[in-house]
Amino acid sequence: MRDRPEFTAYVEARSPRLVRTAYLLCHDWALAEDLVQTALAKVWRAWRRIGADPDPYVYKVLVNTHASWWRRRWRAEVPTETMPETPDPADAMSVRDDRAAIHAALRRLPDRQRAVLVLRYFEDLTEADVARIMGCSVGTVKSQASKALAKLRIDPEFTAPAAVPGGVS
Repeated sequence: MRDRPEFTAYVEARSPRLVRTAYLLCHDWALAEDLVQTALAKVWRAWRRIGADPDPYVYKVLVNTHASWWRRRWRAEVPTETMPETPDPADAMSVRDDRAAIHAALRRLPDRQRAVLVLRYFEDLTEADVARIMGCSVGTVKSQASKALAKLRIDPEFTAPAAVPGGVS
């Protein structure tokens, strides 16, 4: 196979952002790296046909690859030899980790809504770009984003009052 320096330069420049996007989709760094690698392998085969702006195509391959992996994934409990440690209640009153809360809230959204929010707000793509990547209309992107944001607004993680040290509110 011939070397494709443009592809190599693209991968070097965009890999961190692609891995972050993949992580936001699957919530596992190792799986995100595998997802990006698989998506880029698919993109490499079509690189000559992609054109001047490969981002929409690459994101579409990334989202579609994630969706196909998600559909095939076994969703059962994994047995362990010992029970995990229970968290210390005192730690629950410590400073809230907003990133963890956002990631947890994203995990509770349906895949399509999560993909729209990740592409639209984390990747800062236009609604038209997200629609092209996801193979749907701009109206669908808007409605999926609206539904997802509505779910986040009523998510207990964000609506519950923050714990106040000493129990005083």
